[in-house]
Amino acid sequence: MPKSNPIAEVFGFPVSNESETARYYRENRLCPFHNRFPNCTKDKTDNPLGVCSVNHGEHKVITCPSRFREDWKILHDAASFLWPKGTKWTSLPEIRLTDGNSQSAGNVDYVIVSYDDDGVITDFASIEVQGVYISGNLRNPFQEYMKAPTADFEWSGRNFPHPDYLSSSRKRLIPQMLYKGGIFKAWNKKQCVAMQKSFFDTLPALPQVTKEEADIAWFLYELEYSEQDQRNHLVLVDTIYTEFHAALQQVIYTKPGEMSDFMALLQGKLDERISNEPEPHSAFELL
Repeated sequence: MPKSNPIAEVFGFPVSNESETARYYRENRLCPFHNRFPNCTKDKTDNPLGVCSVNHGEHKVITCPSRFREDWKILHDAASFLWPKGTKWTSLPEIRLTDGNSQSAGNVDYVIVSYDDDGVITDFASIEVQGVYISGNLRNPFQEYMKAPTADFEWSGRNFPHPDYLSSSRKRLIPQMLYKGGIFKAWNKKQCVAMQKSFFDTLPALPQVTKEEADIAWFLYELEYSEQDQRNHLVLVDTIYTEFHAALQQVIYTKPGEMSDFMALLQGKLDERISNEPEPHSAFELL
């Protein structure tokens, strides 16, 4: 079984970074990306899965939502889309959203609000952070790495971890857009989505509109390595503007295959059943 390293970052630092600061964060299981607590709490509080991103081809794919909080760029980028310079604004995390039946529609990752000189809210918008689910076992290579952290770490265990873009969109992105997004659209409020470009590129092509026409701004980031401090940094590489209903329709509906191919599959299954069943052939008939 070939060896490679699935882990890109651990507790905020690339595995290749063996500086005193990187060792300090690993030994104390700290999060440098504004987690609710100083320590990493991903997966388990007492034994956190401190992997911020994984290697996948040429990309470093973010697996932890906290990784998007670097320098709070996602908030500043959203504010620049929403309001002119000089606007007073702040963000409120994990705001519960309810529908017209007082049923929970989930929590909004961040609600960004503008306010006047008296502290009265004048506008608001949602910010959703879309990380990527991982298929396979990430904890095993992580625990093996933590036994003896080294820049040339390699892993060849079973169930090798890799990004699961399809589950990430179907289980998280689409429900977010359907339930929470639908409420914000009904209120005529803007929405912002922070995600990696490599994830966005797996979605169907979304019809784009101008910034002024947009209901949703998709802020697309990647991690770029800096030789100067031996760290990866969150960099905005593109912004896509879409209208809510057009984007939702593209994401929800899959391009159909040829019906003739499906009919051929059904015919093959039926032929197989008929040939394998003893006479007389059992079948249903409409009377």
